[in-house]
Amino acid sequence: ELLLQSLPQLALLDGISHSGKRVHSSEGGPLDIPGLEDYAEYLVSSDSSVNPEKASVEPQLTTPRIDEVLAQYHQRTTVPDPAATMSDTEASSSPKQTKTAVSLYNEIRIKKLEQQISQLLQQVPTASSTLKAKRDIDHSSGSEIENCKENHKKGTRRTKLQGYQQMTETSKRRSGTLQRNKKSESDHEQPRGRKLKSSNTQPTRREDLSGSSSIGSRKSSTSQTIEQGTQDSKKTNVAEESTYRALIQELDLEREKRWKAEQAVKPLMEHIKSLQNQVNEKQDVRDIAVHTTDRLKDLLLKEKEAKKQLEVHAAELRIKVEELTEELANSRSSEKEQRKVLKSLEETISKTEARRLQHKTMEMKRIQEAELKASVAHREVELLQIALRQEKEKVHQLQELLTSREQEHRKEVDSRVTLSGPEFRDALSRELAKEEERHSQQLKEYQEKINVLNQQYVNLEDEFRVALTIEANRFKEVKDGFDHVVAELADHKHTLARSQQKEKQSRKLIQELTAMVKEQKAKIAELAKSKQGTTSELKSRIRTLEHVAEEDKKKTVQIELLKLEKSKLISQLTAQESVIDGLRAERRIWGQELAQQGSSLAQDRGRLEARIEVLTSEIESIKKQNVRDIDALKIKNKIVDDQTETIRKLKEGLQERDEQIRKVREENLQTQRRFQEQLDDEAIISQDLKERVERLSERKNDLKQQLEDKEAELEETKKAYSAVNKKWQDKAELLTRLEIQVKQMKENFDANEKKLVEERNKALQAQKATVEKLHSMDDAFRRQHETVQAAQQAQLIQLENQKQKEIEAAKEKVYQVEEEMRQLLQETAKSKKNMEEKIRKLTHALSDIQQEL
Repeated sequence: ELLLQSLPQLALLDGISHSGKRVHSSEGGPLDIPGLEDYAEYLVSSDSSVNPEKASVEPQLTTPRIDEVLAQYHQRTTVPDPAATMSDTEASSSPKQTKTAVSLYNEIRIKKLEQQISQLLQQVPTASSTLKAKRDIDHSSGSEIENCKENHKKGTRRTKLQGYQQMTETSKRRSGTLQRNKKSESDHEQPRGRKLKSSNTQPTRREDLSGSSSIGSRKSSTSQTIEQGTQDSKKTNVAEESTYRALIQELDLEREKRWKAEQAVKPLMEHIKSLQNQVNEKQDVRDIAVHTTDRLKDLLLKEKEAKKQLEVHAAELRIKVEELTEELANSRSSEKEQRKVLKSLEETISKTEARRLQHKTMEMKRIQEAELKASVAHREVELLQIALRQEKEKVHQLQELLTSREQEHRKEVDSRVTLSGPEFRDALSRELAKEEERHSQQLKEYQEKINVLNQQYVNLEDEFRVALTIEANRFKEVKDGFDHVVAELADHKHTLARSQQKEKQSRKLIQELTAMVKEQKAKIAELAKSKQGTTSELKSRIRTLEHVAEEDKKKTVQIELLKLEKSKLISQLTAQESVIDGLRAERRIWGQELAQQGSSLAQDRGRLEARIEVLTSEIESIKKQNVRDIDALKIKNKIVDDQTETIRKLKEGLQERDEQIRKVREENLQTQRRFQEQLDDEAIISQDLKERVERLSERKNDLKQQLEDKEAELEETKKAYSAVNKKWQDKAELLTRLEIQVKQMKENFDANEKKLVEERNKALQAQKATVEKLHSMDDAFRRQHETVQAAQQAQLIQLENQKQKEIEAAKEKVYQVEEEMRQLLQETAKSKKNMEEKIRKLTHALSDIQQEL
């Protein structure tokens, strides 16, 4: 089994196939081995005559070839021997059948030889005929032996050729079935088989031509010698001894030849063994080459798969790089938009500040104008009050004058003396009658005038009462308006204080916003720098990856070139194997070189696998770094989103502030309008009052003139109206009543005035209390604001510290990443140098191999 496994050329060995089954066919013959055609004739008798001493002891086994030749010679003249044909046909069938046929055929030949020897001994040849017969027999025996040898050689060569053809066909079939995928070996074996066929067929053809020519000459000579022998055998019996001696000599010669042939077969067997060993070595070399080629194919397939995986990974990395570039572009666009938004916010803040300042100035101006108008109105009210007081004083003076004059008139009436003379009485009576008539007429007139004046006085009183009520109502309205204006002023002051506080807060907020904007700008600049750094790092990594991919492409190109060179070398090897049949030593060297190349390629494959593992580890690290960068970008995007949210909230706060300011502006405008309307109303009222005062003053002047006229009339009629004292007393009583009423009105007016003053004082006290409360509320609000501001400042400090720590951690991470990238670059440079050295060594080795080829 070991021999069959080591020698695939052998289909059968001792009737046993590769699978261990026993097969009876011609495929397992000794001719199955190439190169044994020339030595097969010596191997036929080697089984029976391995030991020459045993052959000499056993006479039936000493001359098998001679018996065979003689039998063939005798049978050729008469009838062809069926045993010979069987031997010729069965020679290519199986070794066991050939052995049995040879043993039976040897027994038949021995019997025939014994019969011939007995016939020769019975004949008595003469001496002369013995010599001639001896010579003839010698020639004939030599010619017969030669003819038999030649015929046997022809038969054996034909059988050998048939067996070899069958062997080559079966071997071709088996090699075709077993080695369909090994085209190089089949291509290598076909020219060798053709060479062997050509090398084997050429000498056989030459020998057939020479044998046919010699056989023709020898047949004619043998026929002549046989005729002479028969004639001589009839004449003499002495030829028996000579022929016997010749046969003995021939046997001795045959034994010597056989011994020489056996001696020659031994080195041939050794040569065959050496050839078999060489074939085994060749087969081992082929197996090694096939194994190395299989390994190389596997390595190449694995390298192709690794290359595909690397290409897929490179494509994925490119896609990720494109995604990262898109994210960077998006982040840059978002940064630009945020910067634009920040610029717009700054512009809006500046515009709002300018508007706020303008609004503040306008409000201050309006407030000042309102205060001026309020002060003017207050002064006008005071002036009106002073004018009312003056009018009251004048009325009081007029009342005093009336009382004084009434008293004087009473005194004058009391001081007059009555005359009791008759003449005076007659004159008086006449005059009295006249006067009474005139007086009655005058009284009527005066009564009418008094009635008119009383009516006018009543009307004046009514008008004065109405004026006083109107004045009181207007004073109440003015006071209510003043109180309302004072309350509104307090409210406006409170709103002003609140607006000032809000403005302060807004200023602080704007300052904080500006600081936040500056910080955000600085952070955005830092983020932009960090993003630029990350983009530069990513670009450098991409470049390194592209460089590595280009190197991989170059390596793949080199591997493909190596594959082509390998295929060329394999083709050269397959072509050279057909040429190097006789150059076994060189083939061994080639086998060693191939083994070395396989080992070197295996080492290179191991190195390449290590390199691939390093690259995969690098790619994994780059993936992790990409994931970290993506996380950092997400964090930064989240920070930017938070900042945008804070900016949006600030925008909303600014919008709310703008709305509040707009509302305050509208309220101030409304209040200003109301104040303006009130001031206009008060101005109209004051104008009406002035007009009424003017009317009253004119009426007063008219009344004064009327009073003067009356006084003149009274002075004129004092003397005539002494009788009407009662009426004047009634008038005095009426005047006293009027005075009492005026006093009551004055007292009421004074009481009302006192009440108004007290209410004003109370309102002022309440205003002071409210102002104090407002101050306390302002102080509490300021304290709360200061506490909130302090807490916010502490939170801002904490946030700044946290952000500073985060920035430091990010810087440390960036520094670590830079160090890792430097290490990776150094490792890649080292690996690149190692690969370049390996490739250079491979190129040198391949160039050396090509030079040796």
